[in-house]
Amino acid sequence: MSDLPSRVHITEVGPREGFQFEPPSIATADKIRLIDALSETGVPEIECVSFVNPGVVPQMADAFGIAEGITRRGGVSYGCMWLSEKGFLQALQSGLETPAITSGSASDTFLLKNNNRTPEQQLDGQRKLRQTYSENGLGCGPVYLFTAFGCNYEGDIPVEKALRRCADLVGVCEEAGTPPSNITLCDTIGAAGPAEVRALVGAVRDRWDYPVALHLHDTRGLGIANALAGLELGVARFDASVGGLGGCPFAGNKSAAGNVSTEELALLCDRLGIDTGIDIPALIDAARLAEDIVGHPLTSKLAHAGVFNRHP
Repeated sequence: MSDLPSRVHITEVGPREGFQFEPPSIATADKIRLIDALSETGVPEIECVSFVNPGVVPQMADAFGIAEGITRRGGVSYGCMWLSEKGFLQALQSGLETPAITSGSASDTFLLKNNNRTPEQQLDGQRKLRQTYSENGLGCGPVYLFTAFGCNYEGDIPVEKALRRCADLVGVCEEAGTPPSNITLCDTIGAAGPAEVRALVGAVRDRWDYPVALHLHDTRGLGIANALAGLELGVARFDASVGGLGGCPFAGNKSAAGNVSTEELALLCDRLGIDTGIDIPALIDAARLAEDIVGHPLTSKLAHAGVFNRHP
């Protein structure tokens, strides 16, 4: 495990990716309450909302209200996501952090269902979006490759296809003179196992020098194993979701569980001697709050069991 990073940056995506998978009836005040609780846990970055079509994702119709209502704590970055130029311009208006995101999918079918675009249309849209970023003073930002490891519509995604789609997105950034700040490989439907993580992370690193990040779902119970595989390769940036909240509504599987839970990933790092800056008991409290808000059990085992007391 000589490649283990000394510190890992965990982006908390539960309020954004988590609540988009729940019914739209969750109160804005409760969403704000969870974000404010997460702000006290030591997580360095929180994705609060998505600026998307509320007719398609009604759970995010209150995005502006959330952005206005949260209490911002120093040292915490409050971010958001979008899929279009309109969404980006709304994000700018919200006052939330707006990294220059370039995104696409290794699965063409998922791209059509999630973005309503073909690969060619997606690249054209990303080039235009990249120009809009520059006009608004934004420089380098992350590349997100959705369904990098597999898709419920297309099955396994070969490494070669994932690399082709990734190269298209990297090219958009490089052509604009703004190379990616990182390449985030997304296991959107929880298709990967440790071997697949090692293969794709290795292939991406063989081709580019950009840092690799992982966005892992725990749909089939391998989320934490996949995170360990990434850590052993030196991956130092992960997305995670408090309590394991959420999932992807366009994945073609109603059981497409949320990301690996933030508190379990933080515990794994702690047991490996990796610093995250996260207060794990405080994060467990936030996970239990998330469970109370959604009104049903979440998948995190740590949130239910609590931290093991090694010295009773």
